[in-house]
Amino acid sequence: GILLVYDITNRWSFDGIDRWIKEIDEHAPGVPRILVGNRLHLAFKRQVPTEQARAYAEKNCMTFFEVSPLCNFNVIESFTELSRIVLMRHGMEKIWRPNRVFSLQDLCCRAIVSCTPVHLIDKLPLPVTIKSHLKSFSMANGMNAVMMHGRSYSLASSGGGSSSKGNSLKRSKSIRPPQSPPQNCSRNNCKIS
Repeated sequence: GILLVYDITNRWSFDGIDRWIKEIDEHAPGVPRILVGNRLHLAFKRQVPTEQARAYAEKNCMTFFEVSPLCNFNVIESFTELSRIVLMRHGMEKIWRPNRVFSLQDLCCRAIVSCTPVHLIDKLPLPVTIKSHLKSFSMANGMNAVMMHGRSYSLASSGGGSSSKGNSLKRSKSIRPPQSPPQNCSRNNCKIS
């Protein structure tokens, strides 16, 4: 999906949207897009009328939002709508249904947890509260089976015996996943980011 963002206090930025639409039509036809008027908190300096931007968005088959990141107004709503359109385009609207996923945050959690082992969530460059939420989400939704370095890992509860409590890490191979790239590896994509 593509967010086409212009500054409502800058007429030139709105006029440049035509060029971006031509680029998109040439290089990414059919990709869902949304028109976003930014800096709504500066509406007293407005150079692009809301009605004109809305008409332009309708003419180009786009959804329209005016947002203010400073006031946190319509930011989440615009990203949520773009995500919904993209999922519908790919026939994945069932993921969006309330009985499956309740919010855009849950979609993001699913995406991160599906490709990050629980024991590596702490290595992600995210705030501690988000890491904690990701771990809880992973455990609660059973989404902790992933493929990492060619090996499959999953958290599963041990079936028998009273000696093990809770969940334990089981691996399909007996080798532990590397926590850092090999010493002789010079490629940047080997590093855990």
